[in-house]
Amino acid sequence: MEQASLAAATARDIYTVSRLNREVRLLLEGGFPPLWIEGEISNLSRPASGHIYFSLKDAQAQVRSAFFRQHQRQLRTALKDGLHILVRARVSLYEGRGDYQIIIEYLEEAGEGALRRAFDALKQRLSQEGLFDIAHKKPLPRLPRRLGIITSPSGAVLHDILTTLRRRFPAIPVLVYPVPVQGEGAAEKIAAAIWLAGERRDCDALILARGGGSLEDLWAFNEEAVARAIHACPIPIVSGIGHETDFTIADMAADARTPTPTAAAEMLSPDQQEWLAQFERIESRLFKSMPGLLRYRNQHVDWLAARLVHPRHRINLLQQSLKTLAQRLYLGQAAGFRHAHAELRDAIARLLQHAPRPRFLSLQMENEHLYSRLVTGMKRRLELAHSRLRERMQTLHALSPFATLERGYAIVQRADSGAIVTDAGKIRIGERVRARLARGRLDCVVEKTRED
Repeated sequence: MEQASLAAATARDIYTVSRLNREVRLLLEGGFPPLWIEGEISNLSRPASGHIYFSLKDAQAQVRSAFFRQHQRQLRTALKDGLHILVRARVSLYEGRGDYQIIIEYLEEAGEGALRRAFDALKQRLSQEGLFDIAHKKPLPRLPRRLGIITSPSGAVLHDILTTLRRRFPAIPVLVYPVPVQGEGAAEKIAAAIWLAGERRDCDALILARGGGSLEDLWAFNEEAVARAIHACPIPIVSGIGHETDFTIADMAADARTPTPTAAAEMLSPDQQEWLAQFERIESRLFKSMPGLLRYRNQHVDWLAARLVHPRHRINLLQQSLKTLAQRLYLGQAAGFRHAHAELRDAIARLLQHAPRPRFLSLQMENEHLYSRLVTGMKRRLELAHSRLRERMQTLHALSPFATLERGYAIVQRADSGAIVTDAGKIRIGERVRARLARGRLDCVVEKTRED
């Protein structure tokens, strides 16, 4: 009995705790694919290793979570207790304590992921349509006569832009198009303001501006209506939306993008100090060049005065030249007339030598001779043809059966078929026949037949 118990104990597969936890970990990791899990952060811990540990919970349960440092490179959200997040994670088990946990590979704030995916999808579609191409970007004016600002009238952004414009170039007038920059209907009102500015064209450039915020706060500038309005606007648009790290669809569709609204104002406004310095340089060059220019002009005036001729003398010279030209014109015209008259006489003489009247008379006589020959020949041909026709008609008449009929004979035909009868024996008594005479026909009934 003791030997049997010992053998049974020897046959058992006894697990150590380490083996058990390892195989459970392998079973969990192999049985679940990477999962998307949504929940709330609690018990957040940041040890010196750089890894982040916390519990991900909902209203009924929680799970331990590990977010290792090598997966935190794309993290853009500040983690804190109570933050609602969406993670992509693998199910695992911490072998040292036997704790079931998830290993996080990607983390984003809940709700932002859907917006980010919508952002990426719209960005790709508009890019394929060419809305972001460099070829469609309009050049910015070097010195705008008026600037338009599309932003909220109550925010600090408008104050910052106006302060920058007053500091850099206060002479530029500004036209504000007030719009809401976030919330329901903001995108439609922003697009309507852009369309209105494009139709009015009373500004040389537009600034589309808003302060910083989350992706959800900036979403009005990621709407397709705003992007298409920017693309279709005939006025160049500079975007200054959010902070330097913020990037929207409107930034990509705009003709130029700046990291902040203040930078947009600086891009479109020239520096008045640079312009004043340039004016001073031009003024200095003008003052330096004026004396030399005046000396050159005075010398030119002296040279013109030396060449000046009294108007009376000039008129006399022109009158003498006019008389000479008139005389040359008269002589030239007279010589031309004589030459033309001589050429006309020669042409008339050559024309008379080739006059058509003698040739016409000769051809007319030849035509009359040929006509006489034609008439004589035709008469002879007709007489010969008439003679031949009479001969042939006589021959034909002699051979015609009608000539036989003239001698008292008749042609007998069957009345029904028209066949010629040549044998009296083939005619029945009472049969109707037709006899053709030299003049006329007879319809007869056979009363008697007789064979010769």
